[in-house]
Amino acid sequence: MSSRYALLLAPSANRVYADQAGRLALVELAALSPVLSAPLADASIVELGGVEYLGFRGALSDRDVAHLSNMSAAFALFELLPDDLLRPVPLSPLARYDSDLITIPKYAGKTNEQFTKLLLNLTLLASASAPRMLDGGLVVLDPVCGRGTTLNQALMYGHDAVGVEIDGKDLEAYKLFLQTWLKRKRLKHSADLVPVRRQGKRAARRLEVTMAASKEDHKAGEVQRVTVVQADTTQLDGLVRARSADVIVADLPYGVAHGSFEDEGGMSRRPLDLLERAVPQWVSLLRPGGAMGLSWNLKVAKRVLAEDILVANGLEIVAHDDLAHRVDQGIERDVVVARKPAR
Repeated sequence: MSSRYALLLAPSANRVYADQAGRLALVELAALSPVLSAPLADASIVELGGVEYLGFRGALSDRDVAHLSNMSAAFALFELLPDDLLRPVPLSPLARYDSDLITIPKYAGKTNEQFTKLLLNLTLLASASAPRMLDGGLVVLDPVCGRGTTLNQALMYGHDAVGVEIDGKDLEAYKLFLQTWLKRKRLKHSADLVPVRRQGKRAARRLEVTMAASKEDHKAGEVQRVTVVQADTTQLDGLVRARSADVIVADLPYGVAHGSFEDEGGMSRRPLDLLERAVPQWVSLLRPGGAMGLSWNLKVAKRVLAEDILVANGLEIVAHDDLAHRVDQGIERDVVVARKPAR
């Protein structure tokens, strides 16, 4: 039987993002359709008691509620009763570890945590692995991972994480944070930073981490793995195994303060330069049916040009309503999601 529901959106420390969260949540809700037991209807932003909610109608199974629980802006879910009374519906978000795995790191250039989750969710839902999104065991690759916000979100979901980062200081900072966090939480783990050789020469460094959410999981062999390679993301041949990632998620350099890769003239700050050189390699790392989700600054790269690069490399653009949103005066961020053919 169909009921009316109201999803209360989570507050955000970033006021600019919070002002746009409802519109972005509507797109995320629509993206859930492949994994829901029945279609939702009448989705819109509604106001109850002076507070904005994401309203919709549907017949929700327990697994449907589990999927809704992991929406990036989900805070609380209510069934709407007559006279606009609200009956709480318990949420069950995936949280394999304490939330401070995501919230503790603070540094210049860190991607908004809610947006990181939104981008990962949209990409997972567009992939052939969407039905397994809640079950763990997938491989999430961030080829420009910085200090690991996306990697940590993948760990929270129970997935394995692979990252590529050109800056050795960022790699070391991520290793220090993750090791310190795991020790403080008294979780079984190992973490090693090892050299990587290619054609007999040292080509990169690789961080290898294994971890488990509990002693029982560790004893049972139910461990998660994090691998981060310090390398130019446009030159990954032999450094990351082909067809090893279920999804690729990347928040590209915005061309304001962050470079993307070394070229002959130094550090390139144009995301289209990065995409032209890197996408052919990234596609080779995706499993058939895998999906790629990218975000970038529209003020330095038009959407149609980014889409053209993805299509030229054999990917199919996944249609979404408008996801462009303001980050600050110099950045208007957009999202594109594309899927690799299943065969």
